[in-house]
Amino acid sequence: MASRRARIAFSDSAAKQLENITSEADIHALDRALVVISVNPDLGEPIPGNSAGPQLLQYADEIERVRLLYWVTALRTVVVVAYIEV
Repeated sequence: MASRRARIAFSDSAAKQLENITSEADIHALDRALVVISVNPDLGEPIPGNSAGPQLLQYADEIERVRLLYWVTALRTVVVVAYIEV
């Protein structure tokens, strides 16, 4: 049985960043990175910090030049993107 993809959601600040991305190449690169983390949310590297909140992860694709900061919900069904860098 194939595993399901996690749903992608955006924090308010990431949604605002998303609105400012106008380059078609940047949108394509971001889309590819989002697919990667939706298929395998554990792929990102943990960012050290406060253990009181959700574990913040970083995914960076050096070829596409995309960096995402995100966390995964407790049921592992939603990936919440907190920061986008393209």
